[in-house]
Amino acid sequence: MSYRKFAYVYDELMEDMPYPDWIRFARTAWERHGMPKSVAELGCGTGSITIPLVNSGFEVTGIDLSADMLSVARSKMEATPQGHRLYREGSVRWVQQDMRDWRVPEPVDSVISFCDCVNYLLEKEDVVRTFQRTYEMLKPEGTFLFDVHHPNTLIRYEEEQPFVLDERSVSYIWTCDMDQDRCEIEHHLSIFSRVAESGKDMYQRFEEVHVQRAYDPDWMKLELTKAGFRDVRVYADFEWKEAGEGAQRLFYVAVK
Repeated sequence: MSYRKFAYVYDELMEDMPYPDWIRFARTAWERHGMPKSVAELGCGTGSITIPLVNSGFEVTGIDLSADMLSVARSKMEATPQGHRLYREGSVRWVQQDMRDWRVPEPVDSVISFCDCVNYLLEKEDVVRTFQRTYEMLKPEGTFLFDVHHPNTLIRYEEEQPFVLDERSVSYIWTCDMDQDRCEIEHHLSIFSRVAESGKDMYQRFEEVHVQRAYDPDWMKLELTKAGFRDVRVYADFEWKEAGEGAQRLFYVAVK
């Protein structure tokens, strides 16, 4: 999986993503289980969730595997009215790490991982390692909040493909290949990004391949419990309702 060129068109492609809903879900969870001061975000990407949290006064560590995504995030942070001051005071740190082995100097009050980042862990052992490391890096009573695609969502992607976006500055053709046995899907994106060259509009084409895997919800809940979390609950689609087979996104709230 590559995020090099993709990182620089990511925000434009994802401008309709419900980032405020993820933040609202996190805030509601914190109101129920304790408002954090320090937060680590696994798979922070270009900072679309990180930056609003920082600007609301949280001390956030944004962690991502992609140096290019983090570069975009830093630029966005420093472009905000508060950005340079907050960055200088250390209310935000950007760290390039693998979420399976992430580490911060001191345990944090809460860990979040939204936008189906956990679905990019392709082996059960990877999920277990992430859960164990997250438990280790949380303070007592700390919360781990994350969302994943329900297995049925990946099946629906394969059934409904191809997907096409046709905008003036960026377009894509998105197709999928599904491995039913592993509930693993391979996304193939051909992206066309507009660039200005010699006064003319030109389009640069590049290819991206992204692989995601969905896991049995009960298995994930069990593994969180085995990692040490004492209270694990699963909700559906940004709402505080019990997750069933009709859910598209599963939201996990685990308390240490």
